[in-house]
Amino acid sequence: MLKAIERNLETTIFRSRWLLAPFYFGLVLSILLLFIKFIQEFIHLIAIVFTAPESEIVVGILALVDMSLVGSLLLMIIFSGYEIFVSKIHITEHEDRPDWMGRVDFSGLKLKVIGAIVAISAIDLLKTFMKIPDELNEASFDALVMKISVHMAFVISGVLFAIMDKIAADTKSH
Repeated sequence: MLKAIERNLETTIFRSRWLLAPFYFGLVLSILLLFIKFIQEFIHLIAIVFTAPESEIVVGILALVDMSLVGSLLLMIIFSGYEIFVSKIHITEHEDRPDWMGRVDFSGLKLKVIGAIVAISAIDLLKTFMKIPDELNEASFDALVMKISVHMAFVISGVLFAIMDKIAADTKSH
């Protein structure tokens, strides 16, 4: 009797992983939303390419790069998260299957996510540097310092995650 209850509970818990599937589908839809914003920004750049200063075009292109990195990050989270937590994706014979798919564990996913966040933060910081006025007032200087601080927090977090994973991998009981 107790064994049957335990088995049913474990089966229910195991099947509950499918509750995550709608989250990943929502992330797929968010890539579509990001694509719409990408097209809007691209059309805006086309409209101003002959009249805007070079720095404004560069900032616009950086925004496109930023969106493509966010899209790539979402795709990585969707593929890896689904395979780690829900179910394997059975398309091994597909010629376009990414090499890393099915080989990224939770630790690897965590490092890839923090790496992408650092890259996205760096691009945002670069866009901010491109927009720095000749004369910095106190408010814009404070905002710049805050962005640099946040970026450095991401960088330090990424390094610490990598060190922790290295330590855990080198531990014999791991």
